[in-house]
Amino acid sequence: MATPKPAPVALDAISKAIIEQLQADGRRPYAAIGKAVGLSEAAVRQRVQRLVESGVVQIVAVTDPLQVGFTRQAMIGIKAEGDLQVLADALAEIPEVDYVVITAGAFDILVEVVCEDDEHLLEVLNQQMRTLDGVRTTETFVYLKLRKQLYNWGTR
Repeated sequence: MATPKPAPVALDAISKAIIEQLQADGRRPYAAIGKAVGLSEAAVRQRVQRLVESGVVQIVAVTDPLQVGFTRQAMIGIKAEGDLQVLADALAEIPEVDYVVITAGAFDILVEVVCEDDEHLLEVLNQQMRTLDGVRTTETFVYLKLRKQLYNWGTR
């Protein structure tokens, strides 16, 4: 049975402006956001709360994996058989996995992992990923140097 797709949340121009303010700086005070978008601090607080509760935004601390002890990152392309959504859900349960996407093209699923080192990456691949039902092949793209990663793409 397919998981129901959440209904899109209607965003007005002010909500979009608040999101863009938070994408630029997730710690920006509500008073400063209010000044930028023309609302009171309380109104911004309420809107942000609704955006979080509806799943439109998450407010999190994004770390540099290298600075917190994770020296190996990789993107893993998976060719699969069977129900891709079931496999994607199983992959998403692996703690080292931080990104899962079902794709069209050479791979059926792309997965990003953050590991302590190469030995840890090998363990994740061999004991956790390749043993899952539906995984036919994997191809691992080891990150040598991260040059750009942004989260400020704005809204439409």
